[in-house]
Amino acid sequence: MTDDTASSDASRDTHDTAPGEETIARNEPAAGLPGYLLGYGLASLLTVASFIAARTGLIYQPAVISALVVLALAQIGVHLVFFLHLTSGPDNTNNILALAFGVLIVALVVLGSVWIMGHLDQNMPRMKPQQLALLTLCPAGTLRLASAVNRPAACR
Repeated sequence: MTDDTASSDASRDTHDTAPGEETIARNEPAAGLPGYLLGYGLASLLTVASFIAARTGLIYQPAVISALVVLALAQIGVHLVFFLHLTSGPDNTNNILALAFGVLIVALVVLGSVWIMGHLDQNMPRMKPQQLALLTLCPAGTLRLASAVNRPAACR
């Protein structure tokens, strides 16, 4: 064994922890039980604020959707910091990259679906009046295609 490997073995951390074991770091605001309780309180407060914003007239009606989006983003931030322990520390770089990749994939799926549905709506031919006449709304609220001869049987 050379002197280089002997010195590197001596400098290794002897207090290594197992995966999943929580260590309280100084740069982490949500460590331990007080952090979980604070996160739970903030998440509950944001949830109550969302219901108040949606159900009461405290917020100007056209701005309610914007307020709900802001409260939802704040809720996401609380969950990321207090429950998923996602911080800006150097040990969380891979977690942040994985989160960014996940957001990119979800955005691609949602935006791609909206784009496809918009093009389908634009490119589909309109229904003829004869086709519209065949559609009946049944008493149960289900939309069924009824034949011109046997209309009542379509709602059974």
